[in-house]
Amino acid sequence: MKTIAIMNHMDVLFKEAPIHELQNTLEAQDYRVIYPHDTDDLLELIENNAQVCGVIFDWAKYNLQLTKQITALNEKLPMYAFADRHALKNIDIHDLGLAVHFFEYELYAGSEIADRIKRGTEAYFDAILPPFTKALFNYVEQGKYTFCTPGHMGGTAFQKSPVGSLFYDFFGANTMKSDISVSVGELGSLLDHSGPHREAERYIAETFNAERSYMVTNGTSTANKIVGMYAAPVGSTILVDRNCHKSLTHLMIMSDITPLYLRPTRNAWGILGGIPRSEFQKETIAQKVKQTPGASWPVHAVITNSTYDGLLYNTDYIKQTLDVKSIHFDSAWVPYTNFSPIYKGLCGMSGDRVPGKVIYETQSTHKLLAAFSQASMIHIKGEVEEETFNEAFMMHTSTSPHYGIVASIETSAAMMKGNAGKRLINNAIQRALRFRHEVKRIREGVEGWFFDVWQPDEAELAPECWNLKPGAKWHGFDAIDDNHMYLDPIKVTLLTPGMNRHGEMEEQGIPASIVAKYLDQHGIIVEKTGPYNLLFLFSIGINKTKALGLLRALNDFKRDYDRNATVKEMLPDVYHCQPAFYENMRIQELAQGIHTLIRQHDLPELMFRAFETLPTMVMNPHHAFQKELHGEIEEVYLEEMIGRVSANMILPYPPGVPLVMPGEMLAEENRPTLEFLQMLCEIGAWYPGFETDIHGAYRQADGRYTVKVIKD
Repeated sequence: MKTIAIMNHMDVLFKEAPIHELQNTLEAQDYRVIYPHDTDDLLELIENNAQVCGVIFDWAKYNLQLTKQITALNEKLPMYAFADRHALKNIDIHDLGLAVHFFEYELYAGSEIADRIKRGTEAYFDAILPPFTKALFNYVEQGKYTFCTPGHMGGTAFQKSPVGSLFYDFFGANTMKSDISVSVGELGSLLDHSGPHREAERYIAETFNAERSYMVTNGTSTANKIVGMYAAPVGSTILVDRNCHKSLTHLMIMSDITPLYLRPTRNAWGILGGIPRSEFQKETIAQKVKQTPGASWPVHAVITNSTYDGLLYNTDYIKQTLDVKSIHFDSAWVPYTNFSPIYKGLCGMSGDRVPGKVIYETQSTHKLLAAFSQASMIHIKGEVEEETFNEAFMMHTSTSPHYGIVASIETSAAMMKGNAGKRLINNAIQRALRFRHEVKRIREGVEGWFFDVWQPDEAELAPECWNLKPGAKWHGFDAIDDNHMYLDPIKVTLLTPGMNRHGEMEEQGIPASIVAKYLDQHGIIVEKTGPYNLLFLFSIGINKTKALGLLRALNDFKRDYDRNATVKEMLPDVYHCQPAFYENMRIQELAQGIHTLIRQHDLPELMFRAFETLPTMVMNPHHAFQKELHGEIEEVYLEEMIGRVSANMILPYPPGVPLVMPGEMLAEENRPTLEFLQMLCEIGAWYPGFETDIHGAYRQADGRYTVKVIKD
């Protein structure tokens, strides 16, 4: 990361000679020197190459205007201005206050100026490194010997074994040396929030507009449970988004609390909508309390924001309306909302604290920012008893946290700080908009069918979160509140043929699962697949090359589908699941076969009925699991579930939200829920390789599925 850009090109000897001398000195010190052609070229270089650590330019030619343009991209980037004696006289106090170092054109001063640039580079690195990461880097550089855990001792143990040496070479020396024990006091402690760890938490809180932040090293699944264990004591009642992540079901299994479910909407494509405003009203909640045995007024609420399909709530409305002591926004999929004005009022930490309430927001740092897997954060606004909250934190946190994950959380925050972070998010938004536009352009110009994009119908979409307005045809939700739900532009959902925007099944169709498997064969992984929709996340890590690669793969699929290639050619992994079955099958036959099965079940109507009514809660999830632990369960076939109480949650993926919670019973009115599960199983039974992963349902040797229920 030692690249210097030089902007002179003056063709005047008294200026060029000192610059060439400086270039030679810098290159001798392992700097890479680059000469941009002009200002635009320089700004493109800085924007697309984070390794640039300084810019050298002629003050008389570029002056204050260039410094402002550079600062807009990276306000900490060192700038070095050369000026002759006449220009130096015209530099005023304001200019001296800029992050600019001034030099005079002189021969034989190259070494001295290079030393100044070296110190400037070191100061730059020091300024951009956050506190814990800086302390960890310094510790590793010191090379101290330790006689404590971990046993690999900075990688030394791995190098004593052939296979260990392969492991060491793959991950590298610094990965090993930075994996250290909590016994290293100078780095503080994640568990008692001391030293550089505490400084990191303050740094993160400031960056994410929180009053208090915690770093969590085993994912938002754990972060959700930490918040819930503190905010919802045993015996209390909580409001829970029915489309919650399964970690929240696990919270309810671990703690004896009573859930009241907030019922979201869903459209015919299977896209998960938001919870209607009526569900947040005091009268509705009072009715839920009255109808639920053992329930009291809820003390806490959990809402998934954004939904899995990229819909964000008007969180200001929820914060003001919900009559509970604390609100937890599970924002695992949107850790970037504080860094663009388009998300204002649509996230947990947006705005000021709410009097009399505590607002929590959990975010998966690793999902759409730059951090290692399992990196997560808890942000808080409002009064909490920190010592008690930390007991819940420690209950779910390893006493041997991986410092690489901790550093990646903090570094991710540092990347988002200031103008550089805003630029990263803005670039992601613009790239997603361009991709959407290209799909639409291809669709309009191509012969026959092509993929569509789930988005408003405007020809030119503004860079904003799009309001799902009542009556608008594009979103497919019959009844929706205005100014309540907004589509995040970086969550791109593509639609495949088979269902129109009115929720009507068409004669011909291409189930999205086929497209997803084709893309997988070409090295592209889809985030989520519905019956006729595919979700792609345009995070800050998606560049132009990856976006173009996806467009090309979609075009390739259309080409291969239109020429009716064989399954063996297009989907070799599917073919190998059962070669005899797929030997002579072509892709259009496969697509139409699965589509026909879905049509026979009348998917739009089935999904509407399946989610229209919730199963009956006979006991809470905690009591149901206790019965399972005591062996008071039996296994029955899936089709025998009506009238039985489920011991486990039943969760098909996709979409990845529970259909049946532990302790719930499917009554006759819930038969559509059972039929929906049976449809998913039937597709996998007819077409090997297209089985649906259903948590809580177990495929037997005969192909039938069983579930665990409480003994009568």
